[in-house]
Amino acid sequence: MFISNAFANDAAAAPGGEFTSLIMLAVFGLVFYFIIYRPQAKRVKEHKNLMSAMAKGDEVLTNGGIIGKIVKIAEENEYIQLEISEELVITVKKDYVSAVLPKGSMKSL
Repeated sequence: MFISNAFANDAAAAPGGEFTSLIMLAVFGLVFYFIIYRPQAKRVKEHKNLMSAMAKGDEVLTNGGIIGKIVKIAEENEYIQLEISEELVITVKKDYVSAVLPKGSMKSL
């Protein structure tokens, strides 16, 4: 009663509207690749190289903050045994090793 009905006008489509949306989609795809996917893939590759390069006697740091010396590497099930002290040996999955430390790091702590 107090509000009149509004009718939409038939507006002409914006020139190049479909082509512009395809370009924007491609730009978003490139941004996604270079900002999100590529750095993550690089980190995964570096971690795999780290896991394959571990050897008996290396001193490593786990994700939980445990520093130990590799005593045994079980290749068939992806586990390693770490010697934390002379009397304490623990078993850890290889995936949880975050860094290989320089020789003598445990003695300097």
